[in-house]
Amino acid sequence: MQVFGCPAANENANIKGCFFDRFLVKHTVITENPMTGRERRAVGSLALLYCFRMLGLFMVLPLLAIYASDFADATPTMIGLALGIYGLTQAALQIPFGWLSDRVGRKPVIIFGLLLFALGSVIAAVAESMNGIILGRILQGSGAIASTVMALVADLTREEQRTKAMALVGISIGLSFAGAMVLGPVVAALGGLASVFWFSALLAVVGMGIVILLVPTPYGVSVAHQEEGARLGFIGRGLVDGGLVRLNFGVFVLHFILVACFLVMPGVLEQTFGVSREQHWLVYLPVLLLSFVGMVPLMILAERGKRPRQMFLLGIVLIFAAIGVLDLTSTNLLFYGGLWLFFVGFNYLEATLPSLVSKTVFAGGKGTAMGVYSSCQFMGAFTGGAGGGWLLEHWGSGVLTGVSLALCAVWWLLVHTAPMPAAVTNIASPPVTNT
Repeated sequence: MQVFGCPAANENANIKGCFFDRFLVKHTVITENPMTGRERRAVGSLALLYCFRMLGLFMVLPLLAIYASDFADATPTMIGLALGIYGLTQAALQIPFGWLSDRVGRKPVIIFGLLLFALGSVIAAVAESMNGIILGRILQGSGAIASTVMALVADLTREEQRTKAMALVGISIGLSFAGAMVLGPVVAALGGLASVFWFSALLAVVGMGIVILLVPTPYGVSVAHQEEGARLGFIGRGLVDGGLVRLNFGVFVLHFILVACFLVMPGVLEQTFGVSREQHWLVYLPVLLLSFVGMVPLMILAERGKRPRQMFLLGIVLIFAAIGVLDLTSTNLLFYGGLWLFFVGFNYLEATLPSLVSKTVFAGGKGTAMGVYSSCQFMGAFTGGAGGGWLLEHWGSGVLTGVSLALCAVWWLLVHTAPMPAAVTNIASPPVTNT
């Protein structure tokens, strides 16, 4: 059973694609061929680690635009840079950290990355200017351990269990994003923006404890995995492959719009609709929960109705419509409806895009393709923050909205003219056997 490009149960799933359909469309992959106790411990602890790290990274997303305005040197450009700068260091260091972990081991690289994240969180927590916040966010992003964590998952699971492992870690990513939208405002209500960064530092320290005490140590030496590790000789090919270029552009646009929206949306909630910053979580919680419900019809129509292309295009249309509604409306109900449309489209596309990379990639290049894809995702977040903040300061929210709508329209056209992925993934080179 597949949902628009979701790998079949016996194939290697990517980092987070397809976890929604595995559960919502009654996929049985999780219950067949049970994991060993060691595998369950490894996957559970690494999923928890991933969840903590993503919580720390994204809790500031719904907060920074309103709390950072209290700093004397705050401008929309500086706030946008602080919001998105983590993406630049994530994009630059994700692949190098993965290569390093192949040589010195996964755990040392993960612990080093968590130390960088904790240091960045502390610097941001004690910062008295936007420059301090930006420096802290740079260091937070420098802890680019996502590819290393996924490689460790591969080290600690058998080939036939890897799809389940990736799906379970994927669940932690989806839940952590939703949790961050709610938990961030709650923590900030207790002690301001600094309390969120202190909490992020605490999560990093707890994460190091998880790595040291709970995560098993792989047998033998770490090895590069085709589906998790980037291969230097394939990077150029991954950058020019027509199918992958469309997908990479898509995830760039999706995260550009996400971060750009959070430059404006928290201020609108506070100033236009009178929702105090401490109560923003009361808006995000029901909207996010209902957005997951709203995804179900898209999945059913894509799978049972055999309309994957139409549902993917509809997801882009939902983002486009939501941007227009959020920019134009001054009515509570319409604004919350626009938020709901946005998160339905965002969550559906976010879950579908990685699995399409897995189906579109050339043989033997899955790890490289996912590395390039992740870098484009983070560059979208950086550009949406830094570029969006500059547009907001110099040209206003109308121009920022127009740029977002234009990017959405170009993406829709690229998808509309793209060939459908094959019904099965390409034949890839034989996987490396774990020792």
